[in-house]
Amino acid sequence: MTKIGYIVGSIAEKSLNRSLAGALVHLAPEGVELVELEIKNLPFYSVDAEADFPQVASDFKAAIEGVDGVIIVTPEYNRSIPGVLKNAIEWASRPYGDFSFSDTPVAVIGASPGAISTAAAQQHLKAILSHVNAIVMGQPEGFIQVTPGLIDADGTVTNEGTRAFLEQYLGAFLALVGRVQKARA
Repeated sequence: MTKIGYIVGSIAEKSLNRSLAGALVHLAPEGVELVELEIKNLPFYSVDAEADFPQVASDFKAAIEGVDGVIIVTPEYNRSIPGVLKNAIEWASRPYGDFSFSDTPVAVIGASPGAISTAAAQQHLKAILSHVNAIVMGQPEGFIQVTPGLIDADGTVTNEGTRAFLEQYLGAFLALVGRVQKARA
């Protein structure tokens, strides 16, 4: 069983990106389990907290280290990533040099009603992930323009083209995860 963690870069319960994550869970092939790595309970990062590292942050780091790869599903706020997502990455990279994302395959995808979707946020996020030594999937890129009814409440993607793209996207990421696992063996 391949275990893939996913992080939703928004803590809003009705987030478009939470719906997109639900669609990815729904589309996961047999033998692949997608589990959420929650970020909403992480405190604001401060170097002052490193002396008494919060358990919730230790648990988050362990969750990242306990999966075969991570998909980050992010909205775009003011042409960048949400503060809560950056905060989560800060915790995952502390103490400095102890990068939980190090050598971990990571894919980035996002949804928005806008035509360019989350392109700017994804570029910022990929730069950050590169710094924490993640193995970032370059292609395909996932810029999902959400229209009303594209993803229903149970995670079903109603547009055949979008569904096919998401299946291809998952397949490409799982291939990357497989290559990384093979290289480690």
